Amino acid sequence: MPRTKLETQITNFLEDLELAKGRTTRTVRNYDFYLRRFSGWLHEQKIHSPEKITLETIRQFRLWLNRLKDSKKDNLEKSTQNYHLIAIRSFLKYLAKQDIASLAPEKVELSRLPERQVDFLEGSDLDNILEAPLKSNVSPLIRLRDKAMLELFFSTGMRVSELAGLTRGVNLKKEELSIRGKGGKIRVIFLSKQARYWIGEYLKLRRDKNPFLFKGHDKAAESRDHSVVDAKDYIGLTSRSIERTVQKYAKIIGINKKVTPHTLRHSFATDLLMNGADIRSVQSMLGHSSINTTQIYTHITDRQLRDVHTAFHGNRRRRSK
Repeated sequence: MPRTKLETQITNFLEDLELAKGRTTRTVRNYDFYLRRFSGWLHEQKIHSPEKITLETIRQFRLWLNRLKDSKKDNLEKSTQNYHLIAIRSFLKYLAKQDIASLAPEKVELSRLPERQVDFLEGSDLDNILEAPLKSNVSPLIRLRDKAMLELFFSTGMRVSELAGLTRGVNLKKEELSIRGKGGKIRVIFLSKQARYWIGEYLKLRRDKNPFLFKGHDKAAESRDHSVVDAKDYIGLTSRSIERTVQKYAKIIGINKKVTPHTLRHSFATDLLMNGADIRSVQSMLGHSSINTTQIYTHITDRQLRDVHTAFHGNRRRRSK
C-alpha cells in the first residue's frame, strides 16, 4: 500500500499512463522505477505531498542524482539522470491536469547532454555485414533468418524492439507495413525488394506454428515451441538475442567497433540523407516524435551543404577571371 499522499498520486499517474495514454509495459515500469526513487528521496527529506515540491527540491534531487553511484560504482550517465527528470516532469503535468497543486512542470529543466555521435556503416562494411549470414556455417534456416533480419533492419530503420515484435502476418506482396512503435504510435515502414525476398525464402523453410516472424531455431527453442499449448505462450527472438546476432556478424567480417541494431538504424537514416532525402521525411520513417532527435544526423546534411557550396558558389567570379 502507498505510504503517503505523494505515492498515491504516483500510482494514479502510472495507471493513467497504462490505460489512458496506452504506454508500453516497459515504459510504465521505467517511470515507476524513476518516480519511486524520487519519492523515496523525498521521504527522506520529509516531503510527503505534491504541494511541497519546489524548484529547490528539484535542484537538491538533481545534485543527489549527480553524486549517486550505479552498481559498477560509477556516476549515473547524464542521459540516465535526464530520464528521471523526464518522468518527474510528466508526473507534474499529470498533477496539473488533475488540479493538484505542485511545481509547474516546465520549471524542471533537463541537463545539457554532449552531442551524440552517430555510428553507421557504409561502403564495404555495410555490404559485407548484409552478406555475412549467407557465408556462415550455421543451418540453412538460421542463415536465411539472419539474412532476412539484417536486410529488414537496413530496409526500414526499425528499432530492435519493433523488429522483435513482428509476426508472420507480413504481406510480402506489399512494399509497406504499418507497425506500432515507441509510445504506441503507428507508422508506415517500407520493405525493399531484397528484404521481401529474403523474408519469403526464410518463411518457406519454416514448419512450425510460432506466430512470430523471427524465432529461435536451436534445440531449446524448438522444444519450447512443441510444448506450447496456448498460442499466446509462443515467444519470438528477444531484443538481446537479435543484438547478439548483429554483433556476431560484425565480428566475423572484422569490424572492430561495436555494431548494434541501432548502428543499422543509423545506417538506414544516413543512407537516405546522403542520397538526397530531406530530414523531415527521415524523421517520419524513424518514428521520431521530435525533429530535435533527428538532428543528430545534421553532420550528414552539413556535408551535403558544403558540397553544394563548393560546386555552385562563386561560379560567375571564377568564370570572369
